[in-house]
Amino acid sequence: MKRKVTFLAVALLFAQLMVAQTYKTVSDISYTTKKDPYAVERLKLDVYYPEGAKDCPVVVWYHGGGLEAGSKEIPQKLKNKGLVVVGVNYRLLPKVNISELLDDAAESMAWVFKHIGEYGGDTKKIVVTGHSAGGYISMMLCLNKAWLANYGIDADDVMMYVPFSGQAITHYNVRKMQGLPPLQPTIDEFAPLYWVRKDCPPLVLICGDRELELYGRYDENQYLARMMKLVGHQETYLYEIDGHGHGGMVEPSFHILETHLNKMLGKPVNP
Repeated sequence: MKRKVTFLAVALLFAQLMVAQTYKTVSDISYTTKKDPYAVERLKLDVYYPEGAKDCPVVVWYHGGGLEAGSKEIPQKLKNKGLVVVGVNYRLLPKVNISELLDDAAESMAWVFKHIGEYGGDTKKIVVTGHSAGGYISMMLCLNKAWLANYGIDADDVMMYVPFSGQAITHYNVRKMQGLPPLQPTIDEFAPLYWVRKDCPPLVLICGDRELELYGRYDENQYLARMMKLVGHQETYLYEIDGHGHGGMVEPSFHILETHLNKMLGKPVNP
């Protein structure tokens, strides 16, 4: 009984500290050295952070939109959690090709590793995530180490990758630019599945209901999870959120992200 009371007191104190914490957002920070007008306009990010805090976990969020639309955001579910959150813009198809888009994402991560300490973030506690197209980007940065290596970063220095409903085969809008229809599946160098490897950080795959998801998205992730385990990766996790489609799965996914983050940080895990 005494342990239970003590735990409740600590939890209450932590909650009070979170309420008392002041957060700030710095918007439209340029993260690129590219000089073309579209890059100068588009390649910016926002940072949401707790004032005065140090060594905070960092969540890097890539927005969705099929790689053709969307804009940077700080998800509401990540606010007031003691986190530094980075919302990233990247250039969009078809104005650029997929290699240029993924290079943008990698360059934004280089900025995070170099500068996030200025906002109280800890580079040893970085989580890379995003929904749909953002999930696909996070998978590619995780599994094909070359993208981050181009900027002197080891993809394995990221603590954890948590894609929300990311495409595991070649993204359908990449295939469209290759002249293929959205239901013609391919696996090439722009498919996370192409790069399965055993030596990467924890990979938490979250999808909606397999019968409601977009273009068989759960089944792709299930196959990716199977292949990751077959090659020897011990920390691939797969979740299916029943009754939720491609958009509806986003909100409950944040609880899974937070649960895995707390586990990595050695904090109490809420069921």
